Amino acid sequence: MLNRRHVLASLGGAPFVVPLVASVAPFDLVAIEGARVMRAVSAYAKSPIRTITAIAAPRSPATRHDYYSEADYWWPDPAHPGGPHVRRDGFSNPAKFDGHRDALIRFGIEMPALATAWFVSRRPHFALRAAAHLRAWFVDPATRMNPDLSHAQAIIGVNTGRAIGIIDTLQIVEVACAAHLLARHDAPGYAAIRRGVDRWFREYLDWLTGSAAGRQERDQRNNHGSCWLLQVAAFGALVGNDEALRDARTRLVDQIIPTQIATDGSQPLELARTKPYGYSLFNLDVLAGACRLLSIKGHLWRFQTADGRSVAKATAFMAPFIRDKALWPYTKDVEHFADFPVRHPSLLFAGQALDRPDWLALWRRLDPDPRVAEVIRNFPIRQPLLWPEE
Repeated sequence: MLNRRHVLASLGGAPFVVPLVASVAPFDLVAIEGARVMRAVSAYAKSPIRTITAIAAPRSPATRHDYYSEADYWWPDPAHPGGPHVRRDGFSNPAKFDGHRDALIRFGIEMPALATAWFVSRRPHFALRAAAHLRAWFVDPATRMNPDLSHAQAIIGVNTGRAIGIIDTLQIVEVACAAHLLARHDAPGYAAIRRGVDRWFREYLDWLTGSAAGRQERDQRNNHGSCWLLQVAAFGALVGNDEALRDARTRLVDQIIPTQIATDGSQPLELARTKPYGYSLFNLDVLAGACRLLSIKGHLWRFQTADGRSVAKATAFMAPFIRDKALWPYTKDVEHFADFPVRHPSLLFAGQALDRPDWLALWRRLDPDPRVAEVIRNFPIRQPLLWPEE
């Protein structure tokens, strides 16, 4: 857990409290992240809160409280105009309905940043604004989102939702981490909504682990299975579901690491995609987040299979290609190859856990605030101060 000792610091002449964390000296995560988040929230503290209920989804078969999105890589069939869409893997269709997902991403950016700003500064209005987001999305009957994803990543003309659409709620993993922080520290405004927030995440966790769609996504062997696991870890930690956390740890070591990471540290299932660089980075970040949340005294960072597969080795495999993308020996991504890397949390989490100052230095010099929408969507861990450290 984070060390909660505090010292006074300042930003632009205004005093604020900075919590110190145990880290690899002289690496100071709070000093690095504190100023960045305080700059970002100046806009978030005043921007309007908007949930999916305010965004019409004309092709959704459900209510305005039900999340709806359309498949990224599916396009109209030129041979059959008006017929079922066809797949073009790796190429995102700009005409798909993205209104709900864009709102979810914005929520996943702003609310955790506000919670982090409160934690850094102890200024009550940041916590109150973060709580207002949570109330709107999860508690208020007029604006809340229903706790299931039955209609995500729909394919026009084929279905009204797919199990792999569950990846969309990866965007609220940090929302859960932020809510957990607000709860642990009795943040202003949180007590009044805590029961409702916990109820929502408990119901959604039950759906993730118990529904047919959830089980199907759980069993995906690529990044989709990893993203399911990270969600279970974050949501289970928030609501105190120890059974879900135990099952997630077991699944990580028994299923995900052995099937997703090769003995050299590469990720063959991601390398086989049309965006091998971006997907390898994305899945590694998700696995690193799972290690961070699920480790007991760092044990998952030290875990390796009998033939040497591990998240640590996967990080070591990708680090040289993050440092110098020109060394990448595989096919270039069909889209957005030039937009990566960014400040990947795998370098930070692994660097701290494994005492690798070179990885920490590399993480520090990368861009923490990408502007390209596709990159933002695949960069769901944006506020590392929310992630507990052993």
